[in-house]
Amino acid sequence: MLVSRDPKPADRQQNPAQTSKVADRAREALEDLAGAPLASGIYLVATPIGNLADITLRALAVLSRADIVYCEDTRHSAKLLQHYSIAAKTLPLHEHNEDREIERVLSEAEAGKRIAIISDAGTPLLSDPGFRLVRTAASRGIPVTSIPGASAVLAALTTSGLPTDAFFFAGFLPPKQAARRTRLVEIANIPGSLVIFEAPHRVQEALADMADVLGNRASVVARELTKLHETIARGTLSALADDFAGSALKGEIVIVVGPAEPQVVSDDAISTRLDEVLGAMSLKDAAKTIAGELGVPKSRVYALGVKAKDESP
Repeated sequence: MLVSRDPKPADRQQNPAQTSKVADRAREALEDLAGAPLASGIYLVATPIGNLADITLRALAVLSRADIVYCEDTRHSAKLLQHYSIAAKTLPLHEHNEDREIERVLSEAEAGKRIAIISDAGTPLLSDPGFRLVRTAASRGIPVTSIPGASAVLAALTTSGLPTDAFFFAGFLPPKQAARRTRLVEIANIPGSLVIFEAPHRVQEALADMADVLGNRASVVARELTKLHETIARGTLSALADDFAGSALKGEIVIVVGPAEPQVVSDDAISTRLDEVLGAMSLKDAAKTIAGELGVPKSRVYALGVKAKDESP
């Protein structure tokens, strides 16, 4: 099932006076934030994933006072900074230059500068460079502050209608099918929803592999979140794979896959598997192996093994 956002607002301003008060309060809050001292250190600043209005007042205050803003792509980030009239010095920090730039960034922070780190969209470090920088900064006692905000991971998860109490962000799957299916096997038994980024031209084949490896779970394909042509497609993995077959998709894609349905494994099934492997390994190793295979507690398998030994003549 495909749901497309109507780009036209459903209703116009109902209370201009109230809206004006909200705008005044926002301006006052931003002025207070911008007027307060900004300590030296590294700031991880979340930026919009599409709609430029999805940025916090605190993020604007930090970006406007930062000595340097490190960006994945300075040309891309210039659109955001220019939109809010922020005349900041920008330098590139991306996966291809992070290793050689780390020492420069840390030295600047240690010299008392205020460093902002932003990605092309959303929360930095989520499927973006920066992890090694933050780890090294922490080891050298350099303050690192997160300025939270927009995130495609959370936007997709919360609009999916799938369980949100536990989830796993898998980033991008490998582009080659064999490696992709291997990765899917590795995450198949995680007890929670899976959130996955995917390139638009690989969505159909990725969904087909997910249906085959993970089982035909409930899922959502979210495209162009917060943007003008945002769409949310809901269905099973195989149904969505069929829906997107032959489609020439464009834009940012997030796939959310619901957790596997709990399987009921009988004691007889566990005992049968124990009989098959106990000759080749110890009960402790057998319990670990079978628990992983059948998705049951290791203690349950071990207890059945002990019981079988006690009852054997």
